[in-house]
Amino acid sequence: MAGFTRGFQGRGHEERDPRLPPGQYDAGTTWPVLTAEATPRMSHDQWTFTIEGLVDREVTWTWDEIHELPQSTYDGAIHCVTTWSKFDMHWEGVSVDTLLEAAGPSPAATHVMAFTHSGYTTNLPLEDVVGGKAWVAFAADGEPLTPDHGGPARLLVPHLYFWKSAKFVAGLRLLDHNAPGFWERNGYHDHGDPWREERYQGD
Repeated sequence: MAGFTRGFQGRGHEERDPRLPPGQYDAGTTWPVLTAEATPRMSHDQWTFTIEGLVDREVTWTWDEIHELPQSTYDGAIHCVTTWSKFDMHWEGVSVDTLLEAAGPSPAATHVMAFTHSGYTTNLPLEDVVGGKAWVAFAADGEPLTPDHGGPARLLVPHLYFWKSAKFVAGLRLLDHNAPGFWERNGYHDHGDPWREERYQGD
């Protein structure tokens, strides 16, 4: 599934919630499941996460090892490019800052490529995953992430459209340049800021 459709729009509201970015609707208590990739079914024993590329040292954590790191939380909204938003979520995981600190990013690093256990990739500026802006998340609203929602762990970058929060995350590769990931090569925006409606290339 390499295409996208501009015509899909969310439901209208008479009084718009000021927390909603342009073109979004409040999904309420639902959490839509949208995927264009195979859903891997992997045990905790099979899962790993790696920081590689332009770092002082490549580091890989197992499931047990990453849970020994300081845990962090995010409380807030997520916004999907297909126009739904979900508010007041509680996420648990490990801050990307903690993981990068262990690897020692090179001063030359400007971008990251997130890669997954399903083969999916998505690109982000390094500045969008540091400073308390991104997590490797294991749980949402008090429950472990299910495979449908990217479990056992997914990247969480909530200030960008949700395709940037890669499901089944396996690691981050630090780069000295921008390189498009899967959806970015197929028409989606390189950055994905919902408040600027950066949905597609050219927006």
